[in-house]
Formats: sequence, structure tokens, C-alpha cells
Amino acid sequence: MARRRLDWTGELERWLEPFLACLGNKTRRRMCPLYVAGLIGPGDRKSVQPMATRFAPGDYDQLHHFIGAGVWDAAPLEAELLVQADRLVGGQTAVLVIDDTALPKKGSHSVGVAPQYASALGKNANCQTLVSATLARGEVPLMIGLRLFLPESWTSDAARLRQARVPAERQAFRTKPEIAIEEVDRIRGAGVQFGCVLADAGYGLSAPFRQALSARGLRWAVGIPFKQKVYPADVALVFPVAGRGRPRKRHIPNSKSVAAETMLADAPWRLLTWRRGTKGRLAARFAAIRVRVADGPSQRIRDMGAQHMPGEEVWLIGEHRSNGERKYYLSNLPSDTPLKVLAGTTKARWVCEQAHQQLKEELGLDHFEGRSWTGLHRHALMTMIAYAFLQSRRLKQAGGGKKNHRPSTATHPSSSPSGNHRLFHRSFDIAMSALLQPTQSISQ
Repeated sequence: MARRRLDWTGELERWLEPFLACLGNKTRRRMCPLYVAGLIGPGDRKSVQPMATRFAPGDYDQLHHFIGAGVWDAAPLEAELLVQADRLVGGQTAVLVIDDTALPKKGSHSVGVAPQYASALGKNANCQTLVSATLARGEVPLMIGLRLFLPESWTSDAARLRQARVPAERQAFRTKPEIAIEEVDRIRGAGVQFGCVLADAGYGLSAPFRQALSARGLRWAVGIPFKQKVYPADVALVFPVAGRGRPRKRHIPNSKSVAAETMLADAPWRLLTWRRGTKGRLAARFAAIRVRVADGPSQRIRDMGAQHMPGEEVWLIGEHRSNGERKYYLSNLPSDTPLKVLAGTTKARWVCEQAHQQLKEELGLDHFEGRSWTGLHRHALMTMIAYAFLQSRRLKQAGGGKKNHRPSTATHPSSSPSGNHRLFHRSFDIAMSALLQPTQSISQ
């Protein structure tokens, strides 16, 4: 058993060498592998004290200092993580998934904690919210960005920000879509390659978010609420005649905007499958038409008051599931994109949910017990590095770990969270099985 553990910790240290080179200080270079090994190794709790007890009994103070108070810059390690992620799964067939994940907390002192909506719980809860960026190709996700969202209850309280040691440049309020665009810029600036940005309706309903992606020349596919207003693709702008025969000074649309669900009501729907689940092929009915989004400048239109003018021409995509649930999406993929490709692209978001689940359940993302901005983000960074190491092992065992190796799609999680979790674990365990004790079970 000792030899087995030595083997994987030795492999981890070799894989971490580019990261350790960014740390400089000898003690920090020793603490980083210990921390990452603690996250990967056995044990139910992945906070500093139990990890130190298991992996570095005499180094608790140094390990705690490394993650919570040590003076070192995380940016070089974040940059190296992007290099490794691009090497493993980057490319034009990769997707960048924007989402957020909640870390439930008690009390009110941990940085960013507040009563807010937790998507994983489906309700409001006292929690921290991290905006996440996941690079994925096939069924292999790599988490490459986690940034804390600060509610206005925090950004309006200078004393609270100081106590949590929030950097001055991070103290101004930013919406989640604004944080996400900052992450997209950071990732692109590092040269990471991907073909499309995906996001759920929490981000897709933001016109500035969609417009920022388009302004950067990026392809995107995002969820939207059923009531998102759209115009027909052939809407025209006209100068109607006002009272006494005078034409209006501003043009207006020659048709009204309507809700997304209304626009698709009479569209032809097709039954499509996109991957295999635990009970067979996953299928739903899809429809797609070209529209112009009602997210242009606001203008008064006749007696309807202020209305948004037509914006970018995009695809409006609808999904009718067998359980009666209906979902809607917008995408700026090319106008000749087949419906099956549109459907498959919108359904590719599932990988980020699996990454969130693994980071929490296996690597302790939500186990951090410190209260500071720096400590939380360093802990999150270490979990992402640990995850990247495990995925590199998985790819190596599946196909040699070469850059041009396409991640396997032999197993496909189902659309249900429990089915996803079970099947994704089987694939992820290719990497995990060699690291844990023979008796250490992984929840199915």
C-alpha cells in the first residue's frame, strides 16, 4: 500500500513541476503537492486540518499558511492550468461552458456568503456562489476558472470587505455575466482554443453577455426564459406616417416582438437523439427558426410604450422533453447549421455539472473552512489543479494522452443527475482507482 501511494504521489509531483516552478519558494513548492495530494487522497473531509493529519502530520501550520496567508501570486499557476487544459482538451471541437456553483455555508463571515439562489439546491440558501468556466471536449471536462460572486450586501460594506481581505480591484459590484466575460477574456488571452461558448438561462437572459460574446467574434449557444422577446428574421424597419401626414423621425419594426415560446408554437418539431444514457438513447423533440432578438436599443413604438428594437439575427431553438418540460435557447451558430447540430450543442452543457459534482464530492471544493478571499480562491485553484491531474491520467490511460487524441465518447451520461453521476464516476474512476486505498469506496 505504501508503495502504491508513493507511486501516484511521485507521478503527481512530476506532473506538478510546471506549477511548482511558478511558486519559487522551497517551502511553497513542498506544500503545494501535499495540498493537492490531500484533496485527491482518501478521507471524507478535505479541509486543511484533516488533510494535514493524513498526509503531513507535522506540517499543519505551514500547510495552513500556504493556502490562507502566504504571500504568493496565484496568477502564474492559473496560467499554467490553462496551458495544461488546452494541451489536453483544447481545440475547435471543444466548448467553454459558463455556469456557477453554490457552496452552502453557515454564518455570515465567510467571504461572499449571503442568502442567494443556489442552482444545485433549486432554492435560496445561505451560500457562496462561484462563477465557473469549464473547458470540455467529448465527455472530458476540465474546470479552468472559479471566481467568487460578491452580492451587493458585501460590496456596499467596506468594513466587511476589509475583514475578508478582498482585493481593492475586486470590491466593486460585478454581475455574474460581467465576471464570466472577464473569465472569457482571460482564457482567450492565454491562447486556449474552443469553438463555442455555452451557458444556461441565468447567463443567456443577459443581453450584454450575449452581445459581448458576439463582439469578440465568438460562437455561442445559451438558454433563455420562455418569455424572451424575439422578432421574425425578416422584420423590417420602416418610417411610419405620424399625425397630419408627417413621417416619424425614427424608424420602427414593421412587426411586433413576441415571446420565444409563441414564436416556436407553429414551427415543425422533430424527434432527435444526442447521446446514449443508462436506459438507451436520450431523445427529445426540437425545433429551430431564425429570429432577431429583441435586445436592441429601447424605443417607443406606437402605443406600446418603450420596446427593444431588433438586434442580432440568431437561431431560436426549442426543446420539448418527454416529461412535459420545455426549454428554449438562442445561438449565433451559422444559418446553415443542421437542427441535429444545434440540438447537440445546446445539450453539451452537462459536462460542467459533472465537473462541479466531482470537485465537491471527490476533491472537497466546498470543504474550505477559511473566511478570506485569498484562501477561498487558492483552495479552489488547488481543486482545479487536482482535477486536471486526474483527467490527464484518464486521457493517458484511454489513449496515450496525446494532444490530438479525441476524448472517448464510449459512455454517455443520462440526462438525469443521478444517472449522470453514476456513469460519469465509472469513467472518472479510471484515474481515481489507482490513487485510493483498495477499500476506499467511491459513491455511485
